[in-house]
Amino acid sequence: MKVAVVGAGPAGVRAVEALLAHDIRPVWIDEAMDGGGRIYQRPPAGLRRDAKTLYGFEAPRATALHAALDAAKPRADWRPETLVWNIRPGQRQLSTLSAGRQGVVEYDAAILCTGAMDRVVPVKGWTLPGVTTMGGAQIALKSQGCGIGQRVAFLGSGPLLWLVAYQYAKAGAEVVAVLDTTRFATKLAAAPGMLRGPATFAKGLYYIGWLRAHGIRIAEGVTPLAIEGAGSVSGLSWRDAKGGVHRVECDAVGLGWGLKPEAQLADLAGIPFVFDAAQHNWVPRRDAAGRTPVTGIYLAGDGSGIGGAEVAEVAGARAALALLQDAGRRVETAALDRKLASLGRFRVALEKAFPFPSHLAAGLPDDALFCRCEGLTVGELRATTTGPAIPAPELNRAKAISRAGMGRCQGRVCGAAAAEILAAQLGCSVAEVGRLRGQAPVKPIPLTATP
Repeated sequence: MKVAVVGAGPAGVRAVEALLAHDIRPVWIDEAMDGGGRIYQRPPAGLRRDAKTLYGFEAPRATALHAALDAAKPRADWRPETLVWNIRPGQRQLSTLSAGRQGVVEYDAAILCTGAMDRVVPVKGWTLPGVTTMGGAQIALKSQGCGIGQRVAFLGSGPLLWLVAYQYAKAGAEVVAVLDTTRFATKLAAAPGMLRGPATFAKGLYYIGWLRAHGIRIAEGVTPLAIEGAGSVSGLSWRDAKGGVHRVECDAVGLGWGLKPEAQLADLAGIPFVFDAAQHNWVPRRDAAGRTPVTGIYLAGDGSGIGGAEVAEVAGARAALALLQDAGRRVETAALDRKLASLGRFRVALEKAFPFPSHLAAGLPDDALFCRCEGLTVGELRATTTGPAIPAPELNRAKAISRAGMGRCQGRVCGAAAAEILAAQLGCSVAEVGRLRGQAPVKPIPLTATP
């Protein structure tokens, strides 16, 4: 049986581990030079830092995952630095690119563990040099041991906001402000539900408490006004919950409002999508075990719906067992099913604590730049719904008229905000507006790539 696993983060590692335990040697593909995913990203071989410094409270989990990764590599058909840029479910083939050469991987079954990326709300000045996503700021720290600036402000909402701010401050950066767009009352109302994950909840409280104890400026319920600068970042201004306007001087800003699934391959595989109102994300349809409506395709990890690293590990193992079950193998799944159900209840509470700020994207002024690749303004997107052009009642029609999402990122950065802007303009829900459909290649590939 030919099995392919795409991704070597927490979900991919545990999926491969489970397959190997049942004598199936999968083709294992990851775009990075090593596994671990973004959450447990390893630094290059020449940069030595201990796990505690890199991963903090998550060091034991990261170390265990890396050990499983290293044990599995020689037993699997391990293919790092390889991009899967298309999937052909009818032919059961993956199109790959590695070292400038195209390839094809044939499979009988495939487990897609494609992970997630930052979800961003455009802010005036967000294209200035010195502005990165929250995940990008974290990757710089983990993989290269450097920060995005010397005086850094963090703006957004969600657990990653507080974690990255804490990691930067611990590493010696001057964190000048942590600005959360979610009101404290919203988080407080969700606190009873978050007690279902007491260890994770306690770590979050610790990060916030540590930042406050070290005198770092914190504001909640803020409305961002502008990232300021001429040629590069020099400051950040915002309005507080009471209407007061504030500003800090900084040379870098980290932005992020949670995560969104990297689900383009699932889309190309023909898997239908549903709008998850709790996550405020479009997610590919799958059952609790990772099975999809497309025979032979299984999903696990954040690429199928945001759950975090612990959920991804369990889901990766469970998807592999679902594949084995469907192949006629006898496996035990009850413990994993119980664990996934328990973790899922905590995730619901977490989403209530840090809801996506639709109002910020919907309320952007007409002159705000929302699509960096094509240089499009919010006003240009809104204009697709009126005037001489064909009215755009949904996102893909707006894309055809305005070119939103046709640039290098293919809508991966601007798509979420574009949907909010269009929904507000049309007076409908973001679910009614739809989502940008995936296109091959899922990421740009060179025309010079050879077979």
